[in-house]
Amino acid sequence: MLLTALAILLGLLALSVPVAAALGMLGLALGEIFGTMPLHLALGDSFWQNGIEFLLMAIPMFILLGELLLRSGIAGRMYASLAQWLSWLPGGLMHSNIGSCAMFAATSGSSVATAATIGTVAMPEIKRHGYNERLFLGTIAAGGTLGILIPPSINLIIYGLLTNTSVPDLYLAGFIPGFMLAGLFMLTVLAFCLVFPKWGGVPIATSWEQRIKGLPYLIPPLLVFVVVVGTIYLGWATPTEAASLGVVFALILAVYYKSLSLAMLREAVEGTMKTTAMVMLIILAAIFLNFVLAFIGLTQQLTQFIEGLGLGPTNTLLVIIVFYLVLGCFMETLSMLITTAPLITPIVVALGFDPVWFGILLTVLLETALITPPVGVNLYVVQGIRTRGTLNDVIIGTLPFVGTMFVMLALLVLFPQIALWLPAAMR
Repeated sequence: MLLTALAILLGLLALSVPVAAALGMLGLALGEIFGTMPLHLALGDSFWQNGIEFLLMAIPMFILLGELLLRSGIAGRMYASLAQWLSWLPGGLMHSNIGSCAMFAATSGSSVATAATIGTVAMPEIKRHGYNERLFLGTIAAGGTLGILIPPSINLIIYGLLTNTSVPDLYLAGFIPGFMLAGLFMLTVLAFCLVFPKWGGVPIATSWEQRIKGLPYLIPPLLVFVVVVGTIYLGWATPTEAASLGVVFALILAVYYKSLSLAMLREAVEGTMKTTAMVMLIILAAIFLNFVLAFIGLTQQLTQFIEGLGLGPTNTLLVIIVFYLVLGCFMETLSMLITTAPLITPIVVALGFDPVWFGILLTVLLETALITPPVGVNLYVVQGIRTRGTLNDVIIGTLPFVGTMFVMLALLVLFPQIALWLPAAMR
């Protein structure tokens, strides 16, 4: 069953069939080959029942929030302000790229939106200040991955939904690892620019007066973060309601900055609809596939196989990590999360690991998949914004940050309290 499933899936992806269609076709094929009942008759009911899931309404809300922050100019002003404070470090604006990605991630919830937004603002600075182009592109692609780890995160919501894990606990668990990973990215840039000083470009001209003047532009993203995450932990709103409050607050900020117009709203809504349609179709197709896999018994067989290896909890976990690192080279992260989390999480929990901790570990693995070829989505996003050169430049630029993510994975395995301390403290 597993070999058949992998052969069909890889064949469809090799034929450039869209991910959502590939997952749906795989579910239908496995149902016809191994099912004892006409499982295709459950397709409509599966789409309807899961499509009206209240928690999934947070996805278009967070996407719209990111669109509004980009098109109202808030993201651009935030980047310019951070540049005044971080550009003195060896690496200059590359630190601003990572810092801006971390701040935007705390309001967006999407890695693609984070990389696209900061990339659009930062890309013109490469030649202007003489940076090493490959490393500069790598900071945008890698920094963008923080969008699915630092709360609010769409992927953590989906993981919580699929594994029946508390989303507020997952959000709390993502804080320290998220900002720690951003710090490790900045240390990576610092190390390379100390060894190769020319890679750090020409520092921008600034002064304490300019830095102080730019501070107010950092306040709107922080306020959005407080509104979204604060209302969840105060018990005033669910994640879905908090995302909606974030959208309302972003509209208020757009009015304040006099950037709200019908044209801006139309562009934001169109961008939201396109992204939401893609994401939701992938989710619904993958949920149907999970239903088929459970019905034909593949889920149980995979669980029994891994448990039957007799490797012990730690070695089994290492096998799972390697499995995700390899799978991430060939599969889009959202579909990988949806198709594997319901299968792997019960195994991990049965081995004695915390599901909240595994959610964070899995998210870092998904982040790694975002910047590993040939299917690393952020690589294509950054190259698409660049509109020149080859994808190889972006791939080479992200390699140091893939190594940094391996360090983060090792730290999470060796010190689980990095993720679990804050949820326990808040309880």
